[in-house]
Amino acid sequence: MTIDVGRYGVWTFGKVSPEQAVAIEQLGYGAVWIGGSPAGDLPFAEAILDSTETLQLATGIINVWTSPASQAAETYHRLEKSHPGRFLLGIGIGHPEHTEEYRKPYDVLVEYLDALDAADVPVQRRVVAALGPKVLRLARDRSAGAHPYLTTPEHTAEARKILGDGVFLAPEHKVVLTDGSAEATAEARRIGRETVDFYLNLSNYLNNWRRLGFTEEDIAKPGSDKLIDAVVAHGTAESIAARLAEHIDAGADQVTIQVLGGWDKLLPTLTALAGPLGLKG
Repeated sequence: MTIDVGRYGVWTFGKVSPEQAVAIEQLGYGAVWIGGSPAGDLPFAEAILDSTETLQLATGIINVWTSPASQAAETYHRLEKSHPGRFLLGIGIGHPEHTEEYRKPYDVLVEYLDALDAADVPVQRRVVAALGPKVLRLARDRSAGAHPYLTTPEHTAEARKILGDGVFLAPEHKVVLTDGSAEATAEARRIGRETVDFYLNLSNYLNNWRRLGFTEEDIAKPGSDKLIDAVVAHGTAESIAARLAEHIDAGADQVTIQVLGGWDKLLPTLTALAGPLGLKG
């Protein structure tokens, strides 16, 4: 079973409503990725899948520290039974800064994947959140592919080299829709900084940005304009679409779009982007 989620998906920090899911599907987006480390039993999943016809539901991600592999496996099998081929299990490691009993992340991921194997969760219906080369190789070897978060098209190109051909790659990218004016650009950077600020304390993201060539000044709080502009696409729908397409050109199979600025901006932004992205909406 292969992954077919379309070129563009939607990443949300929390669940979407069935009504939002229907609108997202009608606009032509292929998947909704539920972020924010949702509970492993995903009690809201059926409502989203019941209300749509082809939309894929993915987790971006279930946190391996807080959701046991047995629970994630039960959720996979439950949703696979009721909605065959429409659920993609995304798993990922936590941050050492936010986990009391923190062990070597790589070892924890390996153990979790071993448990998913034992529970008959298919390799082709799971992906791993991966930034650095070692975990990207693990994602390549033990899952359908990788779901990097808060990265750039340059990272996508490097990830593709590591993953090789035929391995799924779905980076996330943040967007703020504006009219492109100087005042709007300043506001978009402010919104972007509010979101990125949390990650400027986390070693895995800081190290990844260093690998991409950002300086210590770039990644020091509150984050340079160069960093914010790299990880938050802002401006007109056409300029944002062009930026997202850079991930596709670099080797991404799907780009997962996170709309910033509030829930009220979600559907209007996705609607504005649908045309420039070449979606049926």
